[in-house]
Order: sequence, then structure tokens, then C-alpha cells
Amino acid sequence: MTQWHRKARRKPSGGIRTAKRRRDKRLTEKGGLPTHTAIAEEEERRTVVKGRGSTHKVKERRAKFASVSTPKSKKAEKAEILSVEENDANRLFVRRNIITKGAVIKVKLGGKEEKAKVTSRPGQQGQIQAVLVEEKK
Repeated sequence: MTQWHRKARRKPSGGIRTAKRRRDKRLTEKGGLPTHTAIAEEEERRTVVKGRGSTHKVKERRAKFASVSTPKSKKAEKAEILSVEENDANRLFVRRNIITKGAVIKVKLGGKEEKAKVTSRPGQQGQIQAVLVEEKK
């Protein structure tokens, strides 16, 4: 279902705004529901959404792998996502395993479990990129 992000027809004074152009809706005013990227059980799922000016946006619906970079070696590796450890966007996203930017995820990297912080926006960019988190001693 599409959401429209535009001014209301009613003004704060109670009057009605009249149309200053031929049509009511424009593609720039079009929005959508949040993606809520989840962890995939079997296969990854992406959708492509059309934008204004022959642009498009890839939304990741389900993700199984993340590109995790290590700060020391400055190399990125493909790692399997196991679970969401913490998420500052919404504490209930941890229970539902929803991945957003800034979420700390548990990944399987080199045969052992590590924690990584998501740096990309999976609902906007269509991929998950993360940086390995060094645990404090």
C-alpha cells in the first residue's frame, strides 16, 4: 500500500486548500511503508521500487549474508547473519530480528561468531554492509 507524504487539504485555520496544478499527486510525494529487513531462512529477497527521474531503489526484504569489513586488515568478507544482538532504532526489532542501520548483528566469520555493526541502510540500498565490533576487555 502506498503512502502519500504531502500537505493536507485542510489548513490549520479550517479552510480548504485548492489545487494549483492539474493533478493531485506527484511521484515526489509518494512514500511507502518501512521495509523491515529480516533475516532470511533460505534465500534472500529484494524488491525494486521506481523513483522520480528514471531512478530506482532496491529494497532488501530478507537478508542472509552481510559484507563485513575488519578495521585492522581493511578487508571485507562475506559473512552469514545469525541474529540481531541490539538495535537502537527500536528495542522490539531485536526480538523480531529486524536489521536497520546501526544495529549490532551476530555473524559467522571464519568459523567463529563475531559481532558487527551495520553501516548501510538495507531498506534503501539493497545490501547489508557492516564493520566488525571489537569487544572491550
